[in-house]
Amino acid sequence: MKQNKYDESGFFANYSQMPRSIGGLDAAGEWTAFRALLPELKDKRVLDLGCGFGWHCRYAREKQARSVVGVDLSENMLERARAMTNDPQIEYRRLAIEDIDFTEGEFDVVISSLALHYVEHFDSICRQIYRYLAPSGTFVLSVEHPIFTALAAQDWHYDSQGAKLHWPVDNYHLEGPRQARFLDNDVIKYHRNVSSYVNALIESGFSLTKMSELQPTDDMLASNPAWEEETRRPMFLLLAAVKQ
Repeated sequence: MKQNKYDESGFFANYSQMPRSIGGLDAAGEWTAFRALLPELKDKRVLDLGCGFGWHCRYAREKQARSVVGVDLSENMLERARAMTNDPQIEYRRLAIEDIDFTEGEFDVVISSLALHYVEHFDSICRQIYRYLAPSGTFVLSVEHPIFTALAAQDWHYDSQGAKLHWPVDNYHLEGPRQARFLDNDVIKYHRNVSSYVNALIESGFSLTKMSELQPTDDMLASNPAWEEETRRPMFLLLAAVKQ
């Protein structure tokens, strides 16, 4: 299934009001951890899968990447990305992630931020990315954590007073689609357990170099008390892998 909720006017309007949509990478809670997984980008050819407004594309060029290709299925997303970009070395293409088709060894770095849990066949995408990367190329991705995606409700269990008691986890090893609510809309996300993410990378030929479940730091907790919830359950899974 290739979802394109972002070209629905109401959904896109809601998404455009999110802090990360307005403030960019610095407003994305997982950005510091994601950035730490990135390799040196100078002179690299970069592919961004699910590029959205193009924040990561522009960051790569700020770090002197040679060229960047951003891929997204949503014309609304790409229209906004193009409006915010003034750089001939960044190219935006309208494609579903499932439909990407590049040449072998075309890129040095592939990144994907919070997009691949919308893709049904992660293992297939990993094999494609492995082929598109040059030797020693890097693949860095973030997805919603499997503890977060296991139940479609994606919500806390509350007591009678509305206090958050715990985060329920069930059907963890029952992988597949979940109809979740996001921005007051039904969306399909694909739940996979941690081992499925890791093994898909390994079986595609990658060597896993780093994994993060984004445990909030003292500085994060001091700057935003809402991060306290993330000490109780992980919301993000971030992985970095290298083509051998």
